[in-house]
Amino acid sequence: MNKMDVKSYISDGVETFEAVINGERIQWDSGLTYAKHIQTKELLNTQIPVSDKPDELLFIIMHQTMELWIKLCLHEAKIALRAIQDDRLPNAFKTFDRIAVIQRHMIHSWEVLATLTPHDFLTFRGYLRKASGFQSYQYRELEFVLGNRDADLIIVHKDDEVVFNQLRVALEMPSLYDEVLRLLHRRGFKVPEGLLERDWRQKYEPNDEVENLWKAIYENVDKNWELYTLAEKLTALEYYFHEWRFKHMKTVSRVIGYKKGTGGSSGVSYLFKALELSFFPELWSMRTRLDDPYTADDAGNPGLDSRYRMDE
Repeated sequence: MNKMDVKSYISDGVETFEAVINGERIQWDSGLTYAKHIQTKELLNTQIPVSDKPDELLFIIMHQTMELWIKLCLHEAKIALRAIQDDRLPNAFKTFDRIAVIQRHMIHSWEVLATLTPHDFLTFRGYLRKASGFQSYQYRELEFVLGNRDADLIIVHKDDEVVFNQLRVALEMPSLYDEVLRLLHRRGFKVPEGLLERDWRQKYEPNDEVENLWKAIYENVDKNWELYTLAEKLTALEYYFHEWRFKHMKTVSRVIGYKKGTGGSSGVSYLFKALELSFFPELWSMRTRLDDPYTADDAGNPGLDSRYRMDE
């Protein structure tokens, strides 16, 4: 190896180095490095198997990366929620688009875990004892933020005071959908008063009046374009969430069949039931009632929505 000429100087009070490597002028310093910023050593030391079976590392890394993506989804969902509170819908739209891309990545990532055969998993499954994805407190908080509330689910975290209180706080705050309904109210739509202030810990129940409001928005998209766009962003969020749940259920089915989960749940049957849960129920139910995209002109004659009219 040829001796490389490395220059050293002080920049912003930090010792900085420079060298020409493969024709590129590369710089680094003794302050913040890639490894320090990303915490590479710490990150790569968090995979701690409880068995000596080689396939357990795949299982750990798969779930750790999923937790990281859930962390980002949760972070972005809270940003979108605050933007809706502040009536900054374009900001919320950008955030929802990012969440959708993250969700699609998460959906596809189940294929990595699906390479774990039943034999592979059974070599270390017994070592997991009662540890289960049911205990993922980040996933639970994400569901709470989006609108699926069930206070009983936090009981498994009662021995971790910090996590338990974190979930309790999430339960006691309006969900994303609650804030969307408040937005509709601010925009002049007659949202039932009981939905604007209620016990946020309770599960949201579908409401016919809310369904009618969304139907009205969808039947006049020109007038309600921003709210219509918001509704479609929310629908996409739930669509991908359900696709993620479905891929999770099918992956578990492929690996363990209909065995019970390590945490005692019914396994695949429990995951299948989760497919019936909805964050934004009226956005789905009102679709059945929508008419064709026609409007009436001033004389009462039906006419094509202005976005579809052709110049005469």
